[in-house]
Amino acid sequence: MDNQPFWKTKTLREMSKDEWESLCDGCGLCCMVKLENIDTKEILTTNVACKYLDLKTCRCSDYDNRHKNVPDCIALTPEKITTLGWLPKTCAYRMVDEGKDLHPWHHLISNDKEAVHKAGVSKKGMIVSETSVTNIEDYVIESLNRDLRKNYGPDE
Repeated sequence: MDNQPFWKTKTLREMSKDEWESLCDGCGLCCMVKLENIDTKEILTTNVACKYLDLKTCRCSDYDNRHKNVPDCIALTPEKITTLGWLPKTCAYRMVDEGKDLHPWHHLISNDKEAVHKAGVSKKGMIVSETSVTNIEDYVIESLNRDLRKNYGPDE
């Protein structure tokens, strides 16, 4: 019998709902507010998180109702994984889609949901809630966007 974990034996489309949901590593990037430059179409990430993101865990505080609460909340689907250029290279959904294994810090390997924070991969400690922000454009962090372009874009 093959004892390979599901992410090595199934495609994203073949996964059960629970398997799919368990892939999220809790980095928080999906829940950070992004702005689009009208002229260049470049996506600029802010250090502002959706008001439902728990800033301590980098997990949604009302996950089951997120689309009702936030109509423009992006639902990750197998079809969207390849089109969302801001997904980090470390994103488990992206890695599985690209045929790669998960990182040692991923909770499905480490058995520690805090490992993503300990490894410095999550955005914990560098984000603020949208409830405390008045002018979102002030929260575009150029150094963060340089890092995102370098570390989260397509492999070279």
